[in-house]
Amino acid sequence: MTTLLLIIIYIAFISLGLPDSMLGAAWPTVRAELSLPMAGAGLISMIISGGTIISSILSGKLIQKLGTGKLTLISVFITAMALLGFSFSQSYVWLCLMAIPLGLGAGAVDASLNNFVALHFSARHMSWLHCFWGIGATAGPAIMSVAISYNGSWQKGYLSVAIIQIFLVIILLVSLPLWRLFGEGREESVIEENKSQYVFQLPGIRSALLGFFCYCALEATTGLWGASYLVQAKGVSSDVAAGWISVYYLGITIGRLVNGFITAKWSNPALIRGGQCIIGIGAVLLLTSNQYVNLLGLILIGMGCAPIYPSMLHETPARFGKNNSSKLMGVQMAFAYIGTMLVPPAIGVLSSVVGIRFYPVFIMVLLITMFVSSEKINKIVARRA
Repeated sequence: MTTLLLIIIYIAFISLGLPDSMLGAAWPTVRAELSLPMAGAGLISMIISGGTIISSILSGKLIQKLGTGKLTLISVFITAMALLGFSFSQSYVWLCLMAIPLGLGAGAVDASLNNFVALHFSARHMSWLHCFWGIGATAGPAIMSVAISYNGSWQKGYLSVAIIQIFLVIILLVSLPLWRLFGEGREESVIEENKSQYVFQLPGIRSALLGFFCYCALEATTGLWGASYLVQAKGVSSDVAAGWISVYYLGITIGRLVNGFITAKWSNPALIRGGQCIIGIGAVLLLTSNQYVNLLGLILIGMGCAPIYPSMLHETPARFGKNNSSKLMGVQMAFAYIGTMLVPPAIGVLSSVVGIRFYPVFIMVLLITMFVSSEKINKIVARRA
């Protein structure tokens, strides 16, 4: 029964990844069809991220009231309806409106499932959980690429994903009894136990939050503006660029699958450092003039991203103590979403001024900031040990 519940959790995380990567892949086509500025995707991304911040902050109370199973079911249903709305959109305003429920649903799924797995399962399952997010994130641009290539319609790409989400809703509905059998009561007691903790006063918390901010800003920036960079700076066609962004998310997926097998041999800080080095190499390759070397750069950035986020999440108890980990999970993810909300739109506006050719430089700035913050908190943990 535990294995069955894990499979359900993994499937739910596929649903979280599916829409996350579609906007960047679709945007060159959406922009041309609706006559929109390049930075227009930034506002939609900001609205989605704003919704995820709100729902992740509220996730603790929602889990107590509904339980993880019901909250996941409701949240996936909300995202399915939002994606259905995207598929019928003919205007920019409607896209912005549908971004609200999409963000609210995604944030609740992310926070509740990460918290559940962190409390009840090992680091291996945390990494594989995010691997399944990568499966969804890889499939999203691939579906969009097929829809644009064969149907000439980005709306049909969103419709296909909405149908997939509806099937996942049915699976989650049938699985509700499993959640009542595993861990719901224990999870609520941990949340109650940590209400009095002053997490913002913990040593190193600011560096940790900055690390989450920069990581998700980097990952989202790469996915959102990668296709636009390839089309405008490298001369790649829109449908091919959408497919290449799918390969970027495939790199994240494969990397997290491999990461799950090596967590027993490598520490979380070592995995984070290794991922940061690989991202740096990938960003440098994006500066070259060869399109296939650029593709390799995207793959490396994806593979470098793979171990960082799950390793930072799983390192939370070691950094700040087990009694603080549950409450900090939501706080850290909220800052991660803030990075996703603010930085990609800002880079979109900046790119409109200085040019999209500086896209790899923006990635390097985020990477260096993340590296410095993570090394600072590693020193704090080492001194305490």
